[in-house]
Amino acid sequence: MAGPAAKYIETRAGEPVILEPGEIELRRALGPFHLIALGIGAIIGAGIFVITGHAAASYAGPGVIISFAIAGTGCLFAGLCYAEYAAMIPVAGSAYTYTYATLGRFMAWFIGWNLVLEYLAAASTVAVGWSGYFNDFMAKQLGVTIPAKFASAPFVVHGFHDFVATGTFFNLPAVALIALVSILLVVGVHLSANFNNLMVAIKLTIVVIVIAVGLPYVVPANHTPFIPANTGTFGQFGWTGIFRATGVIFFAYIGFDAVSVAAQEARNPQRDMPIGILGSLLLCTVLYMLMSYVLTGLASYTTLNVAHPVSMAVESLPATAWLAKFVNVGAIVGLASVVLVLLLGQSRIFYAMSRDGMFFKLFSDVHPKFRTPWLGTLITGSFAAVLAGILPLDILGELVSIGTLLAFVIVCLGVMILRRKRPNAVRPFRAPAVWIVAPLGMAMCTFMMIFLPLDTWLRLAGWTVIGLIIYFAYGARHAKEPRWHIAERPAAAE
Repeated sequence: MAGPAAKYIETRAGEPVILEPGEIELRRALGPFHLIALGIGAIIGAGIFVITGHAAASYAGPGVIISFAIAGTGCLFAGLCYAEYAAMIPVAGSAYTYTYATLGRFMAWFIGWNLVLEYLAAASTVAVGWSGYFNDFMAKQLGVTIPAKFASAPFVVHGFHDFVATGTFFNLPAVALIALVSILLVVGVHLSANFNNLMVAIKLTIVVIVIAVGLPYVVPANHTPFIPANTGTFGQFGWTGIFRATGVIFFAYIGFDAVSVAAQEARNPQRDMPIGILGSLLLCTVLYMLMSYVLTGLASYTTLNVAHPVSMAVESLPATAWLAKFVNVGAIVGLASVVLVLLLGQSRIFYAMSRDGMFFKLFSDVHPKFRTPWLGTLITGSFAAVLAGILPLDILGELVSIGTLLAFVIVCLGVMILRRKRPNAVRPFRAPAVWIVAPLGMAMCTFMMIFLPLDTWLRLAGWTVIGLIIYFAYGARHAKEPRWHIAERPAAAE
């Protein structure tokens, strides 16, 4: 535990947070509206504007709507478990912190390291998707063409190790976006959250307009067959394609995890965290299903595997072509907000691990003026920029999905373990029917992982090996007891 010189600071939520001498606490500046907007900011983005087209064209066809329904259901089960945890342990760290509370130090490191993969790859994935819309907008609306050598990834990857050069140098717009967002996050979480709220309002308005305008123009022939016949290859259309698409698009739902990461900056986390997590998840699932129905109805699914599928789809019909410029604006604004939330989450995961001694101390150094983990934010932003500059979207998206699904499985397991180990713990929010909800969450997330490509599993294994080396070389030798606690009520009150 913290040394005798440490002091307790009472937060507005009434939870004691222990600070070492000279340590600066993160600013509690986020209310329920901010938290819901953070969730929507991360969820409504690449899933609607980019990944939907890739999943429909490569795996599921119009049946991608079913994929979103399955993924949303699995997320709901996991989200209920997240909400219980976030209200009990309102500190930064998300699934890493929750795992520490239930399964111990090693498993906490394991899941924290996978969350690092999730957020790093996710921010890079969205930045690559943003680049596609930005390039299209600049060329068609402003007449400015970004040189091809600086507009896309220099590699296309087939399988696990077959890298094919594309002739380009790196994806300059994606790198520039991550750099700008990283600077904004250093300046302050409240400013970042208000900026995110504005961007969320803009992109939600445009998403709703596209759905409302596009629905009457859906071409029934484009939804026939609704589930294209399997090509003879596992995961390419048919029901196996729908299930594989479910794992791929799961990437789109990680926003509610980003809400839980910000728990230590929430003003009243016990009340507001469940609202932020479940509210953003339910709203976004409905929008995903409606948008995927419209998208595959306006254009044939076979044409949607492009960097800007929504604007391409609305341009395919004269009656909706006028929407294209607004879609590009919505995507540019919306995807930028996703990158902001993901990089916020990434730096807070490292912050939590660093405070517990399991990662390098500089990642928990808080800026005395801005009260943000500024060095960690700049370092993680730099790594995300490198990934966005050199890797293609499909590889990044699948890495995010497998890391996210694994984290959700551990969270669902941990909630059940904690119900047994700490039955008298104060639970401001209790997941309903937890002995049904949590196993279903584990089963559905595991099911989606199984359908991801083998090369994605191999990349996860490689990432895990790197993490284990860091853990045994540094984390296990410097780890400290966590400086948060789970409040207990008297046994008779249970």
